[in-house]
Amino acid sequence: MRQIIFLLLFVIASISTLSAQNYELEINVRDISDDSKVEFANIFITPCECGGPTTINGSLIVNLPKDEYQIITSCIGYAKDTVSVVLDQDRKVIIKLDTKGYRLEGVTVTGQNNQENIERTVMGVQQLSATKIKTLPTAIGEVDILRSLTLLPGVGSAGEASNGLSVRGGSLDQNLVLLDNAPIFNPTHLFGLFSIFTPDAVGGIDVYRGNMPSKYGGRIASVVDIKVKNPEAESFRLNGGVSFVSSRIGIETPIIKDKLSILAAGRVSFNDFIFKRIERLKNTRANFYDGTIKLKYQHNEKNSIYFTGFHSYDFYELDLTSRINAITATSNQYEYSTYNGTLNWLNTIDDKSFLRTTVVSSDYRPKILFPQDDSDNKIVYESRIQFRSLSSELTKTLRDDLSYSVGVQADQITLSPGRLIPGSEMTIDPVSLRKENSLELAAFGNVDWQASDRLAISLGLRYSQYLLLGDFQEAFYNDPEKEIIAGTIDYDKGEIVQSYGGPEPRLGLRWKASESTAIKASYALTRQYLQNIYNSTTPLPTSRYKTSDPHIKPQIGHTVSLGVYKNLKDNRITMSAEAYYRIVDNVLDYKPGADFFLQEFIEQDVVQGTSDAYGLEFNFEKPEGSINGWLNYTWSRSTREFFAEALSNRINNNQVFNSDFDRPHVINGTINFKANAYNTFSFNFTYQTGRPYSIPNATFVVDNIPIPVFLERNNARLPDYHRLDFSWRIHNISTRQTQRWKGDWILTVYNLYNRKNAFNRFFTGRNLGSAVNAGLGRGALGAYQFSIFSSTVVSLAYTFTFK
Repeated sequence: MRQIIFLLLFVIASISTLSAQNYELEINVRDISDDSKVEFANIFITPCECGGPTTINGSLIVNLPKDEYQIITSCIGYAKDTVSVVLDQDRKVIIKLDTKGYRLEGVTVTGQNNQENIERTVMGVQQLSATKIKTLPTAIGEVDILRSLTLLPGVGSAGEASNGLSVRGGSLDQNLVLLDNAPIFNPTHLFGLFSIFTPDAVGGIDVYRGNMPSKYGGRIASVVDIKVKNPEAESFRLNGGVSFVSSRIGIETPIIKDKLSILAAGRVSFNDFIFKRIERLKNTRANFYDGTIKLKYQHNEKNSIYFTGFHSYDFYELDLTSRINAITATSNQYEYSTYNGTLNWLNTIDDKSFLRTTVVSSDYRPKILFPQDDSDNKIVYESRIQFRSLSSELTKTLRDDLSYSVGVQADQITLSPGRLIPGSEMTIDPVSLRKENSLELAAFGNVDWQASDRLAISLGLRYSQYLLLGDFQEAFYNDPEKEIIAGTIDYDKGEIVQSYGGPEPRLGLRWKASESTAIKASYALTRQYLQNIYNSTTPLPTSRYKTSDPHIKPQIGHTVSLGVYKNLKDNRITMSAEAYYRIVDNVLDYKPGADFFLQEFIEQDVVQGTSDAYGLEFNFEKPEGSINGWLNYTWSRSTREFFAEALSNRINNNQVFNSDFDRPHVINGTINFKANAYNTFSFNFTYQTGRPYSIPNATFVVDNIPIPVFLERNNARLPDYHRLDFSWRIHNISTRQTQRWKGDWILTVYNLYNRKNAFNRFFTGRNLGSAVNAGLGRGALGAYQFSIFSSTVVSLAYTFTFK
């Protein structure tokens, strides 16, 4: 009997042990388009209510008892995926995520799972994915990443075919543009016509227009965070394209299997042959190239090291005669280059926490060259910005409804404001402005908390401390207008000249009224210590950067936003309305008649004041289906106000005036129609109120030459801007193409109905003694309008991919 009882107890214990046995579930997440690993995807498993983020290898391993489970996978830029698995033994599950969203013919504006606009706490953010680069309906058929951003509500361009961005009425220098964490100080090629980012290397873009996370600092209006694709291909891949503007090519391949891989992409343009065929442009030259390289070293399951290198170069020559100290130059030549490097170490501590440490170097070098007409000598004006940064950020998920990140950052900037090199010309003295050295130290933290089913909170704080260091010479003045220098103070190398700083709180709130409706609010305080001074809306390399000093205070911005978000038809249609208000103190502008070329004490030529920007943004999207697209409308205003005692220093007589980027009405609409597997058609329409510009209030005459007098700033507007573009993509039409080779033809028609949009208007005096002018009864001033694309531009491009 004892033996029987013992046997029964043994059987029961064995059954209990077997029933409690755990099995290993390995989940691997891949991108369906190229089978690359998706890191930091969010895994949620029911009914165990467990999970976590995937590692740098795109995997997550959990041990669970025998049961049937649902695996819910989500990641920014991908559609949410749900699969069921019966766990009765050790299993390995591969989940392939697909991007979802409308195509921008060059980028994919991700609808994610189209529910993220409801769930997300942070306002004013857009994620753009470039997994399948297509030809944007842009000028001359060139793929352009930043141009696609101007199709978003609240994001405008600096002018016709220009990539200088104005976000919610902000100025060009108020945007922090990053390429793999390295700042880009001039993101344009060819007079600002195209962006400098190598199209085949871009992996995605995050755009923050409102409540930017606390890890970002140093700019007021926005962050444009561009990520270079991680080299994840398990075999050799080649892609590229040819258009009228440039040719590009990119490769991605493993070097050491499962250890070391590389991505390299480049683009080059030689446009001189085009200009030579146009009589009035035959002496114009314009060429550029850019290249990106990224290495990934997988040390082990928990540690990865990435290196990103980027270089761009531009040269263009304008057939303009100029004079420097009575020396005549036959033309103006512009040359500028960028050298960037990023070293990134990612340490996965465990399934719920990781540490990212980043070292950054950025070097921007603009030059202007003046060839003399009577010799081979060139007079050179050059400047330089050297940026170095070290940062480290820890991110941890405490539970499904609570996560946080903390970090530190140290930035060092060496600014060379300007140097004039006369070469062999003896009548011009060389000039070298003193370098400016500054240091910015910051600590930051962010907490994301799902307080309830309806309420979510994102709370961030950044504390920044700015130090201007010697070697430095400070001028002091006895008059508030800084007209006459009373004396100077010299600071030794490393000595603290001036310090600024303070807290920068960030707050985001989301109230979920229903499964398809959300109300959000946000607030952000930001500080900007590096400013750019320019007197043109196109960011040419003649603009001058300035660090904060005892006379030039940093900009301080306060931004508040409120929005309502609604999804319809099972999230197949999304709508949103956002209102914002931003006030900025200490914005910088030039005094009337200012000339800051090689000016040592620039505070004598500039004035600081306040700016206000406010507006409403409405967005309607249908991101999926054979017919998809979006329509958005923005009403906004952007103004500035400055105060000066002296009449000669007053801007707009100390009255409020419209900023250069005040566009009250903006409409953007895009529709994409996929007729079949081989043909996709796209139309893009944009409308903007005309940009403000200044017209003279009076004239006076000197030696029969009228001189305009400008008492008001931006007292008129250019004609309204509008344009319709068309593109037709033909997919894989050649029957000789194998599955490994895929090529598309893209026909682009820019400015379909031939609108002659004004880029600028300017005034020049007429010679009143001229018999022609006198006979025609012409006025003292001649008004002229300049257009960049005054007619329809048709282009053809070819893109290809080889695996």
